[in-house]
Amino acid sequence: MLSAAAKINLALEVLGRREDGYHEVATVMQAVDLSDRLVIEDAEVLELRVSAPDVPSDGSNLVARAARALRETAAVSRGARITLVKRIPVAAGLGGGSADAAATLMGLSRLWRLGWPRARLAELAATLGTDVPFFLRGGAALGTGRGERVEPVAGAALAFVLVNPGVGTSTPTIYGSVTPAMYSDGSRVDQMVAALRSRRPARVAESLHNALEGVATAAYRQVTQMKAALLAAGALGAGMSGSGLTVFGVARSFDHARQIRARVARGSWSCWAVRAIRGPAIRMRRER
Repeated sequence: MLSAAAKINLALEVLGRREDGYHEVATVMQAVDLSDRLVIEDAEVLELRVSAPDVPSDGSNLVARAARALRETAAVSRGARITLVKRIPVAAGLGGGSADAAATLMGLSRLWRLGWPRARLAELAATLGTDVPFFLRGGAALGTGRGERVEPVAGAALAFVLVNPGVGTSTPTIYGSVTPAMYSDGSRVDQMVAALRSRRPARVAESLHNALEGVATAAYRQVTQMKAALLAAGALGAGMSGSGLTVFGVARSFDHARQIRARVARGSWSCWAVRAIRGPAIRMRRER
């Protein structure tokens, strides 16, 4: 069994528009211990089973796409039965689908005894989605290009509270509303890298930045409401992750995060107290 951890974007800047139609970004991603689980077993054909009724189990699922891509690229004739147990909310800015795809690549590489190094898996991962290469590594990392070029950065023992409104959003739609006036030079990402190096939660909180937050806030009032609730409950700072709509608050400690979570929990929101993961985002687990 594999666990596939979520991520949050501690800082995200849009630097400009690329010739391929994507945006050039700079972002600091941090893996956190809210995880999906995948069980990968030998089978004659590729088969995907999903625990969540709102998550497709057909070929459109990124897990199925990752499995097909690896089998075709590696010229493997075997199949696999993949069971996906979802805990990370869908279309939430937490990279759940990308984490699941990365876990699929790693799990199938092991099952099929390919012996591929991480760098080779990362090349294939980049064709599946901009966040997928990050999850092959984990910890804290700087993402550049479309976000697919990943370099590790110094992490810290941080705790957060995640709040999700139960409303999904579309990454292409959010990016489609970005204007040149929102472009920046990457200095806010540099500030976050320095803040992580300081290992001070308060400095990390002061350095939070997401260029997409203004776009999401204009369309979804929940972003403003969740940020206000986190700050009122004692978070040192709060920001949106990725293209949203999950908002996270920085806590002084994990106990503090649990206290904040209890204060902001309400019927229409899902809330988690989580820790930063300083090691791999994809981990092998023994079934209990």
